[in-house]
Amino acid sequence: MTDKKSPTWKSYEDIATFVLNQCAHEFGLGNFDGKQMIEGASGTDWEVDARGWSKDGSTFFNVECKKHIGTRISQALTGSLAYSITDTGATGGFLVSPEGLQSGAKKVAAAAGIHEIKLDPASTTSAYFGEWLGSLHAGFTDVVNVGVSEHLLITLTDENGNVKQVYDSNKP
Repeated sequence: MTDKKSPTWKSYEDIATFVLNQCAHEFGLGNFDGKQMIEGASGTDWEVDARGWSKDGSTFFNVECKKHIGTRISQALTGSLAYSITDTGATGGFLVSPEGLQSGAKKVAAAAGIHEIKLDPASTTSAYFGEWLGSLHAGFTDVVNVGVSEHLLITLTDENGNVKQVYDSNKP
């Protein structure tokens, strides 16, 4: 049964906005705002899951989040974000998903200035794990025990003591 008051895609959007704010400087940006409507030159209103702003606030980036587990984001969906960028006058965009982009979608993203962000679906504002700009990233805002070895294993333990494996460097 789906909880309509708190759908998981909504919390994924909120967490993605939080994570994008944590790494905004890596993209040369100032900050990200949450879900909003942006009017396009066509007269169409575009709902974006977040919007990133340059440090001086003069330019912005549209953000689309898709919590599609087990499938990469399609060329068509990436094309929709690309058109929203053009229509709203955005400088570029971000596509956030657990699995990343299909090969055709990567071509569209490169042509439209869209950054691919892979964000683990188990991420929270307390602990997140993702990949962007060709690097793996992990962020923690709670107490974390870290050990160093040639094998990287990241697990999350919830308040009930349940452990979920988030990343294992021995698995492709």
